[in-house]
Formats: sequence, structure tokens, C-alpha cells
Amino acid sequence: MPPPDRETLAALLTEARNPASEHLDQLSTLDLLTLINAEDATVASAVHAVLPSIAHAVDAIADRFTRGGRLFYTGAGTSGRLGVLDASECPPTFSVPLTLVHGLIAGGDRALRLSSEHSEDSRDEGAADLAAAGFASNSQPDTLVGIAASGRTPYVLGAIDYANARNALTIGLSCVPNSALALASDIAITPITGPEVLTGSTRMKAGTATKLVLNMLSTGVMVRTGATFGNLMVNVRPTNAKLVDRAHRIIAAATGCDPATAARLLTDSGNNVKAAILMAIRNLTRPEAEQRLAATHGILRKALTP
Repeated sequence: MPPPDRETLAALLTEARNPASEHLDQLSTLDLLTLINAEDATVASAVHAVLPSIAHAVDAIADRFTRGGRLFYTGAGTSGRLGVLDASECPPTFSVPLTLVHGLIAGGDRALRLSSEHSEDSRDEGAADLAAAGFASNSQPDTLVGIAASGRTPYVLGAIDYANARNALTIGLSCVPNSALALASDIAITPITGPEVLTGSTRMKAGTATKLVLNMLSTGVMVRTGATFGNLMVNVRPTNAKLVDRAHRIIAAATGCDPATAARLLTDSGNNVKAAILMAIRNLTRPEAEQRLAATHGILRKALTP
């Protein structure tokens, strides 16, 4: 991989010098933190400006989930770590299979803790890692979200090229307008966060924007595909004391029953919160509740419809 074009890098908005923080080391600690906080406050507005693109992505991913597709994140450095974080939190939050959402980072899992910046410079490695993960194998309608604050990371662009060649859905999440990543992707999500307080340190505002967008993508897709009922995590699997207690509270909140009844319903349903709620509200047996859920692809609100 040839060295990056210094003039091209210097022109990136994420590499620009922030005039508000030019004298950062001369500020008092409180003033320094106040400045960081003020810059952070602009991130939500940057994300708000791209909500239509995020909504487009959520609906497109959800559609592919209903057809057996999976979601993959890929990135390097902070971007990669944030993708792996979001992917790893989906199973415990929404009780989905470990195979549904994948996070890939340049340099592999070792790069989650140790710096591996050189790994991001290879397009071939990005494509190879995606292939090794089984992306779009057997024509699965998978989705790839490429994450790169700069929008130019070779590792991510190589993965996007691989996904595009397999007619998969590609989504580019970056913080630079009209980036190579945005142009190569089916859907571009580009919150413009501007120059960082610490020049080039995209773990700051760009990283915060990335985390906000990933929260929206995964949560939005799970809501659209029935992992929630209202704001309740009805997919929860009560595998420890904390989660059993949460399941009782979810059943009680959804049905209006008392805690003792909620506990009995959970037991009678075979620890299936959705079935327990159906059994209570529609006066169904466990097999009847399970049959309704199967018929509605696990979407509780549809199963509750008379």
C-alpha cells in the first residue's frame, strides 16, 4: 500500500485544526473541559441532520433481517472498536443469536486493546476478513456498515468493495462530506462533526457521533423486527437472577398484573416473556401463545391483534 497523500489527508475536515482550541494547553483545567463539553454539545445536532439517512438504513437492514440476512460492522481503530462494541451488545440486550450481528476490526480482536494502525492500510485485508467471516455466503441478504471517520480508510473501502461485488447492502458511516466511503456505499450516513478539540483525534467528536449512530441503527432495527414491545425488552432471556427480576417487571408492566402473577406466568410460559404476556392478555395456553408468535415472526404486537 503506497503512503497516503499528505495533501489529501490535510484537506480532511476531521484532520483540520480547530481555532477554538488552538491554545488548549494554556487553558485552566475547568476551561479546557468546558471547551470539550461545548464541542461535544454540537454532535447531537450533526447526527440530527442525517436522521433521514439513518432511518433509510434501519428500514433496509430490517427488511434483510426478515429474509435471513445479517449485519456486519467493519472499521479500524476507534471506528472498529465501536462497531465491535455495538455488535457485542446486541445478544445480551435483545437476546438475538450471536451470529446475527458481527463486528470486524482491522488487526483482529487483538486490536481491541492494542494499537494496530498499520492494519488499516490494506484493502485486501478488509476484503479477506469479510470473506473469512462468511459475509453474504450462500447468497444471504447481508448488510455491511463500513465505519471510518475520515471516509478513506483502505481496510474499510476494501470490505465495501467486496460487499458491493456480492450485491449486498452497503452503508458508509463517516464524518467527512463526499468521502470515498460515502460514494462507494448504497447509503451514506455522514454526520459532519468538524475539527476536533485535539487535532485529528477522531475518538472524540467523530467517535461520539459514531456511537450515537450505531446505537440508533441496532436499536432501530431490533424495534422494527419485534425485539421490543413499546420500550420493553421483551426478548430478554432470564438466565440469571437480575434478568429473571427484569422479566417479571416486564410482564407486570405489559399486562398490569401483580409481581406474583408475573412470576407464575413466566414459569408457565417456559421462561418466554412474549408468550407470558400473550397468555395473560389473550387468555391463551402456552402452545397457543407460541403458535401465534410463530405466525407473526415473533412480533408481539401483531400476535396480540385479535
